[in-house]
Amino acid sequence: MMNGYGYGYGMGGWFGMGLWWIVIVVLVVAAVVFVFRRAGDGKPSAPPESARDALDKRYARGEIGRDEYEQKKRDLAA
Repeated sequence: MMNGYGYGYGMGGWFGMGLWWIVIVVLVVAAVVFVFRRAGDGKPSAPPESARDALDKRYARGEIGRDEYEQKKRDLAA
């Protein structure tokens, strides 16, 4: 007679142990999903802006005048 000790836990012990394994598996899967979603957030990264594009934008915004723009454009072409 086991009287609740040793292997005498019956179905409650096995169910509880199985439940813990399910909880552990769910937590591991959730952690993996979280890591992969953080690693690739789905947004494609924009290509880096070239020096010519930056110069064009500065000229378009009026930060530099036509003479300076033309000079810098020639410098970039060289």
